[in-house]
Amino acid sequence: MDADTTLDIRSLSTHFATDRGVAKAVDGVSFKVRRNETLAVVGESGSGKSVTSLSAMRLIQSPPGRIAGGEILFRRRGGEVVDLAKASEKTMRSIRGNEIGMIFQEPMTSLNPVYTVGDQIGEALRLHQGLDRKAAKAEALAMLKTVGIPAAERRIDEYPHQMSGGMRQRVMIAMALACRPTLLIADEPTTALDVTIQAQILDLMRRLQAETGTAILFVTHNLGVVAELAHRVAVMYAGRVVEEGDVRSLFKTPKHPYTRGLLACMPHLGQGRGEAARLEAIPGNVPSPVARPPGCTFAPRCAHAQPACTAAEPALEEVAPGHAVRCRRWRDI
Repeated sequence: MDADTTLDIRSLSTHFATDRGVAKAVDGVSFKVRRNETLAVVGESGSGKSVTSLSAMRLIQSPPGRIAGGEILFRRRGGEVVDLAKASEKTMRSIRGNEIGMIFQEPMTSLNPVYTVGDQIGEALRLHQGLDRKAAKAEALAMLKTVGIPAAERRIDEYPHQMSGGMRQRVMIAMALACRPTLLIADEPTTALDVTIQAQILDLMRRLQAETGTAILFVTHNLGVVAELAHRVAVMYAGRVVEEGDVRSLFKTPKHPYTRGLLACMPHLGQGRGEAARLEAIPGNVPSPVARPPGCTFAPRCAHAQPACTAAEPALEEVAPGHAVRCRRWRDI
């Protein structure tokens, strides 16, 4: 693990025991997130994005879930590299909310409704930074101002239900960044927000990253957000990374049929009306993690699939420096 890497996930597998069998939600995922870099993980619902991020935080409920294999290497503030997949719960408690911050999908359900937002931000500061209640409240107020909460002096004593969705999302960001983490995991942080608030949240994350050098693992299905925020992209499908590269090359020259399908689904300005304005769609659905098809898991939905595609799972192949794809036929399509 090189000195510039903050998070290095190697062959991570996360499984869930179900009545139908073992569900392989994440199956051999590998990627790196470097300091001051944003890696976006994209894909349809059910592709394993959120399970990957929760695995990195060791927040998979067990049972029924478990990390079945692989390594989650994280570089701590002092330079020590620890495998989060095997770390003790005591070590994880010292890392969560302190060295790794996480913005969860739903701010209303992630915030405690019976505590003020100031108390919830201050809790991490008291626990990890050793601040007393007064100092923690002062720091929480400063964080609310940093994330752009208007009238922060009044808002700090309010409860989550007294705030709008955009404000609750900002509170979640303030909680995640209160201890100045070296890694921020953002799981759909702009879901259900209008485009104006979404733009403000993304601008805030860019600004804070520039100020602190935080590495960001950004989980989303919104490719428009990816194009605006990310440096590199990992495309996941059925629990595996099927393409990875820098954001410019992946958007300009996507190699995997699934990546091309996702990009084709995006609306474009000047698209016209009528039939010409219809958005393309990828036929079919993501396969069940309990019963995946043999070979390439995307083959049943792929217009370019051939019999050889179902014979064996293709390896992740480098097609250019920093750009890899998991497809047998990427040269022909």
